[in-house]
Amino acid sequence: MASVSDNKVIFEKEGVFIHTTIVQADEDALVAGKIVLIQRAEGLFMEWHEIENEIQVPVKGGSENEGSGWAVIEPMEQSGASVSYKNNKSAHPVEMNIKQTKIKEKHKYVVNFELSDLKSFKRSRPNLGWSYIIFILKCGTTCPALHFHQGGTKALMKELDKYLHVRKSPNDPCLYLVREHDPAALSQSFDELHLFEQQSNDVISKFIRDPYTATLGGFSKVTKFLNDAFVIPEGIEHQSKHDDVASVLSVDIAGLNIENMEESGFEVVTRTVELPPRPQCKRFGPLLPSQWAGHLDDTGKVKNVTKLEEEIFRGGVDASIRIEVWKFLLGYYRWDSTYKSRTEQRKKKVDDYFRMKLQWRSVSEDQESRFNSFKEKKILIEKDVHRTDRTHPFFEGDDNPNISVLYDVLMTYCMYNFDLGYVQGMSDLLSPILVTMENEVDAFWCLVGYMNRVEDNFEMAQEGMKQQLHQLNVLCRFVDPQLCNYLESHDSSNMYFCFRWLLIHFKREFSFNEVMRIWEVIWTDLPCKNFHLLISLAILDTEKNLLIENNFGFTEILKHINDISGSIDLEHTLRVAEAMYVQISTYTPLPDYIRDILDIPTPVQIQEMDTNTNNSAYTTPLTTPTTPEHIHDILEHSNSSNIPSPDSSGSIEILAEQPDMFL
Repeated sequence: MASVSDNKVIFEKEGVFIHTTIVQADEDALVAGKIVLIQRAEGLFMEWHEIENEIQVPVKGGSENEGSGWAVIEPMEQSGASVSYKNNKSAHPVEMNIKQTKIKEKHKYVVNFELSDLKSFKRSRPNLGWSYIIFILKCGTTCPALHFHQGGTKALMKELDKYLHVRKSPNDPCLYLVREHDPAALSQSFDELHLFEQQSNDVISKFIRDPYTATLGGFSKVTKFLNDAFVIPEGIEHQSKHDDVASVLSVDIAGLNIENMEESGFEVVTRTVELPPRPQCKRFGPLLPSQWAGHLDDTGKVKNVTKLEEEIFRGGVDASIRIEVWKFLLGYYRWDSTYKSRTEQRKKKVDDYFRMKLQWRSVSEDQESRFNSFKEKKILIEKDVHRTDRTHPFFEGDDNPNISVLYDVLMTYCMYNFDLGYVQGMSDLLSPILVTMENEVDAFWCLVGYMNRVEDNFEMAQEGMKQQLHQLNVLCRFVDPQLCNYLESHDSSNMYFCFRWLLIHFKREFSFNEVMRIWEVIWTDLPCKNFHLLISLAILDTEKNLLIENNFGFTEILKHINDISGSIDLEHTLRVAEAMYVQISTYTPLPDYIRDILDIPTPVQIQEMDTNTNNSAYTTPLTTPTTPEHIHDILEHSNSSNIPSPDSSGSIEILAEQPDMFL
């Protein structure tokens, strides 16, 4: 190892910050540091060092507009050996107090790499606040954005130019590709051509031995693909070197036979589709308390559900009224319910909840010893609740009573849904709901409503996840054949890197409050069914040039997709996703299999609905004048779908605990 005296600082700049949302606030918390380019005996290194011990954290209260500090909910009375509750009309069964909690931040940001490992870097667009640089390494690792509050990006790039060949991407003006100073590179590239002389069995062995499964296992705590999903079934004959690779890539991995979509009822898109121009869709602020009150009549009934849903789709819901609006979006209350009927309905739901809670609380140790399924679920829940959103003030700290509430709700759900019980990942869905509802009864029934939407994601056979990944591939092939072809040629057309997005609806890709916003949008079911698939495509659309220009392979794509978690622009993503919907829905003729995935009505159906109703669940999108003139009003449409499920061979397991390789 080189001593400190052997190190030579070539470039140094202070005032370089990492903007983090680790405290789950809407605003960025700032971690101050300095960037250093340093020459060591081992090579030339780029490093970022933190220079302060505390993060500058914005103070927030119970709502986004208050500033009295984070609110943490704590039950007044802890549950005893048995379950009981007060049948009090004026109070919740479990009374709760608010206490202030100080934020204790744990830093984990490290930027340290050898310059020869740099693949590319991305600069911020001009005139968008502080300049930043994102470094991307050859292994696919994407470093956190480094914001230069005091300038210095141009000076750093000038210094880098002395050691690296840097060229601007022809497709993305903010992306810079790195080429090393290596006079032997050309000679080496010719030597590497001898790889084509390897025997076909070596090619297949290399494909199978590649540690894809280990990478996927660490990619998320809530995902695990079985090793046998990557094993070539017996009986496959290999006829030539090219057929060998084709045979492997067309194997039905985890039941998703992308190559043979025609056999599943899909038409393979082999021609170039000329979609209409993509419009610039607009979004607005969240639904405010005054607007929400205006949607209710004197009895408490929602006057115009479709108009309300579109307002929520356009901007989400203000934090101060989420506790009310979410109950409607998640089916806790009916849209046509009144104040009186809701009071009566909630009383019954309180009774039902504590009755189910009493069932599992009264199971004795002797009974549990002969109830393996119950014991396994209990152990799994205990593990998961102690690692769910522990950096959020609501759940942080030792002996936090809210962890107990999280546990109780999930255990009670096992009593509500015996067939499904608890599956890893469900705690991620419950966490924001519990933070919003501030009451375990309301949180439970909202979880029930959410699980009614995504229950297929958690089935052991994983048919729901297989079909969604299959549908995402089909949409990608239709909307962006170039990206789809690239993913296919890099062993990624199975879309496994999107698994976590679809399973828990982007829960780990955005900050806590952004997750609430994107869920609200999805819950409106606008502008179409499976809008979350278009959201996935919108994220891939943003990352497309970076993936292709860096020539990322399967493992690099996985790592990069994981690394961008927390840095995705939510509002931009939603605008792009809606614009994609407009492109697709206005294309003529639109294939039936695309209509089925998104549940897009035919022109005849639109005309009939336009004649029979004056209300629409989704009107013409708010766009700039670039929107095509022939865009129709898209009205509320049926839920029928003729899409067949993909072949059920293969398996995806999500119950086993995985190492935190990337989290």
